[in-house]
Amino acid sequence: MERFLWLTATACPLPLANVDTDQLIPARFMKRPRSAGYGDYLLHDLRAPDFPLMRPERQGSRILVARRNFGSGSSREAAVYALVDHGFRCVLAPSFGDIFAGNAVNNGLVPARLGEEEIEVLLAWLDAGNTTLTVDLEAQSVEAGGRQWSFAIDPVWRTKLLNGWSDIDLTLSHRDRIAAFAAADAWCRPWVRLS
Repeated sequence: MERFLWLTATACPLPLANVDTDQLIPARFMKRPRSAGYGDYLLHDLRAPDFPLMRPERQGSRILVARRNFGSGSSREAAVYALVDHGFRCVLAPSFGDIFAGNAVNNGLVPARLGEEEIEVLLAWLDAGNTTLTVDLEAQSVEAGGRQWSFAIDPVWRTKLLNGWSDIDLTLSHRDRIAAFAAADAWCRPWVRLS
């Protein structure tokens, strides 16, 4: 997984609450193999000529700004695939579906939680024609137009994203402590070890 430290990029406003995984990628598109990519089907049934994702100034967006309860619904990991395949690296929202957020981190997508008031300020700022935001995962901050806000993210998820680690990489980062425990346990309970 690619590390995420900070990103200055075009942002796309999505002024909707309760965007669920079925909206992020409708089930009928999940028959394709993962290798074929799901980015073209992101929010497929919501797209119209005036839909934010379709606007020329939002093409190539890497940051999505949405309202509360983003990624709710089923445990469909393909919803994260669709966002990542479309080019997004970060979603800013007041809250996320739990399974969606975990899947996001495991695929290198930052689920950053900002308060509802801050999200509304960002949505209005983007709606006024502004396009670029900076997300700094190290500082846990978002900057837009000279203003800055702090965001929340689970500390373990932050560590994984900053290092580009999978769950296995995270476990291996503790290999010395694991080896020390195993050695001490083998001495205390030699009968447990199998030959």
